[in-house]
Amino acid sequence: MILACQNITKAFGEHVVLKNASFHIEEREKTAIVGINGAGKSTLLKIIMKELAADEGQTIITKGKSIGYLAQHQEMTGGSSIFDELLTVKQEVLALESRMREMEQSMKHAQGDQLTQLMEQYAKLNHDFEQQNGYAWKSEITGVLKGLGFGEEEFEKKVDTLSGGQKTRVSLGKLLLSRPDIIMLDEPTNHLDMNSIAWLETFLMNYPGAVIIVSHDRYFLNRVVTKIVEIDQGVVTTFKGNYTDYARKKAQLREAQMQAYLNQQQEIRHQEEVIARLKSFNREKSIRRAESREKMLDKMDMLEKPTEARTDMQIELEPRFPSGNDVLTVEGLTKSFPPKTLFTDLNFEIKRGERVALIGNNGTGKTTILKILNGVIPADYGSFRLGARVRIGYYDQEHHVLHMEKTVFEEISDAYPTLTNTKIRNVLAAFLFTNDDVFKRIKDLSGGERGRVSLAKLMLSEANFLILDEPTNHLDIVSKEILEHALNHYTGTVLFVSHDRYFINMTATRILDLSERTLTNYIGNYDYYVEKKETITCFTSGPVLSECADTAAESEAKLDWKQQKEQQAQLRKKQNELNRVEKRIEELEYRSKELDQLLSQEEIFTDVAKVMELSGEKEKLQTELTSLYERWELLSE
Repeated sequence: MILACQNITKAFGEHVVLKNASFHIEEREKTAIVGINGAGKSTLLKIIMKELAADEGQTIITKGKSIGYLAQHQEMTGGSSIFDELLTVKQEVLALESRMREMEQSMKHAQGDQLTQLMEQYAKLNHDFEQQNGYAWKSEITGVLKGLGFGEEEFEKKVDTLSGGQKTRVSLGKLLLSRPDIIMLDEPTNHLDMNSIAWLETFLMNYPGAVIIVSHDRYFLNRVVTKIVEIDQGVVTTFKGNYTDYARKKAQLREAQMQAYLNQQQEIRHQEEVIARLKSFNREKSIRRAESREKMLDKMDMLEKPTEARTDMQIELEPRFPSGNDVLTVEGLTKSFPPKTLFTDLNFEIKRGERVALIGNNGTGKTTILKILNGVIPADYGSFRLGARVRIGYYDQEHHVLHMEKTVFEEISDAYPTLTNTKIRNVLAAFLFTNDDVFKRIKDLSGGERGRVSLAKLMLSEANFLILDEPTNHLDIVSKEILEHALNHYTGTVLFVSHDRYFINMTATRILDLSERTLTNYIGNYDYYVEKKETITCFTSGPVLSECADTAAESEAKLDWKQQKEQQAQLRKKQNELNRVEKRIEELEYRSKELDQLLSQEEIFTDVAKVMELSGEKEKLQTELTSLYERWELLSE
């Protein structure tokens, strides 16, 4: 064991954030701390770092062990360059190197015992230098900076000119280079692109020390951690495994706890009814028995009602009317911000019902494409066409569609003047804005709160084509899952930009990868994209869209755009059939339950003719269901 938290309790006023929280971390263990926004995750990290005092309890770190901490927001000033800032971590190594150079000069002029003594000291210094990877310090710094997304041309940038996200990446690089025994990271993936996140995953998985992570990136947690510490209403529970293991076990545990709670509540009601009945008899013996049962109830250990999966935020996305089949056609789209060219001659189409994820590294132009499609900025060349009856709903990660001086209530009421005050209040309550919260100004809201206002406007828009720029930013895991569910049941079309690989995996039916100023098309979710990206060779169709073919199956052939559209049409056809099959299964299963109820009624099961009629219907229904289950399984695969 390298770190232990024992009975940590922390409250802010009447709000208790942590209640007797206890857990421990083993050496080399990779652990995630999870919970909804405001659960107390960052507070717990600050208590471990002694930046915040616990009301009760203690944290114990094994003697002689070091700990490094990366907070969400970093302040960094001074005129040093990015490279020099990371070089400060290597001061001990540089000092060793300087002493070795001095000794080398001294040995040139030393003789006899003095030379022998210098050589012994040099050998010891050299050993220490090697142990600290001294001969590779420059390549180590370069590797970390490149891994975190900095190009060599940026190494000499001054840190006081960097954005908040860039400063956080520099701080992360310094922490990783310092190699403490325990690394604690608070939302480390927030300012990283996909390649940098993948690099960080590999680094942390192979890290020889312990790692503690607070993150809403479920894909990242699945790859890195082996233990989950959950904070739920102040109570800390430990689960073995990654995030998927935790989610499954949590659901099972919640179900078991809920069943135990309901059983106890049923027993309590039963006993109370018996007690009331006994007392109503008004006999001495009956009253004594009632009193005995009351004492039994008083001694019962009452179970608290377990917290349910959060359902307080409600997102229901539904278009007012369907669009035509052709939703968006882009031809020859080109955009530059001199001297940098983002992309050239992009061509792609989006059909009704598709959920298309636009992915790529930071700075490739993903958000720029969305802004062009929404008329926020013009393209240099090329054009795009919206299809018949297409109505766009736009979610902007910078929330420029919100008015900073308006209140939350005014933002909704001005955008939708026909809504009553009660309707507006109900909608805002569905997005966790209640009471006086609705009178907060947009400029005073947090990033997560602004995101919820934007989602509320999106829901009210009843658009049939949603264009979303980083919709999961600032959302906690439960809120992300609610949004995923809403998008997967949305009958319109979606084009979105996201770095959240888990979110992409759960929602996308097609992926457009923007790299090298062009697009590559993958028909499938993120897992499919990763698999195909590793096993296929991409061929560029002119300067337009890179179409990818499996080298083993198709050698150096490439899919042309017509074939691609045919594949998409087949995929949509199968998806529509899958939806029809699922709907029919639901109808038949509901009818099956109705028949079971009917057959259990006395007036039915005593009527032979009626029983035979209903039994015959039940048999036909089961035959059809069996066939549908087989078809559903085939279509799902």
